[in-house]
Amino acid sequence: MSKTLQMYGLSHCSTCQKAIEALEGHGWNVDFRDVQKDPLSEAERARLVTEWGDKIINRASLTWRGMSEEERAEDPVAMMGAKPSVMKRPAIAADDQRLLGWTANVKRALDVPA
Repeated sequence: MSKTLQMYGLSHCSTCQKAIEALEGHGWNVDFRDVQKDPLSEAERARLVTEWGDKIINRASLTWRGMSEEERAEDPVAMMGAKPSVMKRPAIAADDQRLLGWTANVKRALDVPA
């Protein structure tokens, strides 16, 4: 029996590519959404902020580092609308789990060997 999860990220992100490959190799069907090519609506971005809080913003990204103080002070929903690549990725919704990044803890939660 295969399991399905929703993943948000960027198709050119090497971390997202590695995550998809590993997940599919371990029986997951990955419903991937490139948030740059298929932008999230304001309601969808608001739901991500509700589910993950401000952790959804990747403050270590090149996008974040290139932003002005005014842009950084924006509401995360508006920030992700203006600059989708500032979203931490991958953002994974699997059943009742909400996972960010591709860390050993995320892999363990999804039964993927680290």
